[in-house]
Amino acid sequence: MLTRRHLRIKVMQAVFAFQRQRPDDLKELEKFLNTSMTQTFVLFLYMVQLLIEIHKLAEKRYNLAQVRFTGSEAVKNPSRALIENKVLVELAKSPLIKEALQKRNLNPWHLDSAYVERLYDKIINSKEFITYASVDSDSIKKDQSFINNIFAEIIAPSDELLDFLEDENITWVDDYPLVNTEMIKFIRKIKVDKEIKLPELVKEPDDIKFAMDLFRRTVLNHEELWARVDGKTPNWDSERIAQIDSVMIVMAQCEFLYFPSIPVKASLNEYLEISKDYSSPKSSVFINGILDNLLKQFQKDDMINKIGRGTIES
Repeated sequence: MLTRRHLRIKVMQAVFAFQRQRPDDLKELEKFLNTSMTQTFVLFLYMVQLLIEIHKLAEKRYNLAQVRFTGSEAVKNPSRALIENKVLVELAKSPLIKEALQKRNLNPWHLDSAYVERLYDKIINSKEFITYASVDSDSIKKDQSFINNIFAEIIAPSDELLDFLEDENITWVDDYPLVNTEMIKFIRKIKVDKEIKLPELVKEPDDIKFAMDLFRRTVLNHEELWARVDGKTPNWDSERIAQIDSVMIVMAQCEFLYFPSIPVKASLNEYLEISKDYSSPKSSVFINGILDNLLKQFQKDDMINKIGRGTIES
């Protein structure tokens, strides 16, 4: 789930906090970084459980409709399409999902059912649902396609939902697009009467260690790394560099010098891409210029020592 780029972003946030706070003890910031990484999976569980709660609400509304004595036939006998959707059924009965929630003592949406209700109303009144419910088919692919459609078109774009999640955990704003993409892939893999497999937090076991090492090495060598920027910013005082840009510059240097298995080009490209999302429009060009100058000096002084995969530049 968490890619190296996403891990770099989380480290960037922790280093940014370090630059502002300058604490004597790094334990709290290390805890913040570790929590930020693990909470990404919690957000994923929130979104999975949201679909389960929508399914529960569909059953509840249907059962209430059965005891009504007045109203149109459509009101008394609403469509069971959402209730019988195979994806939602499999999610609702999954012991693995229940175990994952219980393990973390999570009960999402219990006190926030209004969000579930409003999303449910949008779904059943949507063109997607009307089309879905009108086609008589027993295909799991049809059910997967519908759930992914409403997730992509109704649930994920909900500003109200995003505001709620941001209030729950501020780091989830950055995780939200990643988790939503993971949800789409997750839904596509669900099969009838097959055990559901939840995604791993990271692809490789060493990825978490990479993030923690990158944070520690960056902050512990921060003064030395930043001192090298002086003289590499023609016509621009280094003190005027945007703080988020300065974080990316020192992190990239850290990878160049202290992570021998990571190719220089890979590190450079990653920070340039991150800068496009987290800094000003011209930052990527500015950062590239500084890092290019630093790299030339590092190579001249024979300071770049890459091994294994780190020697591969393409």
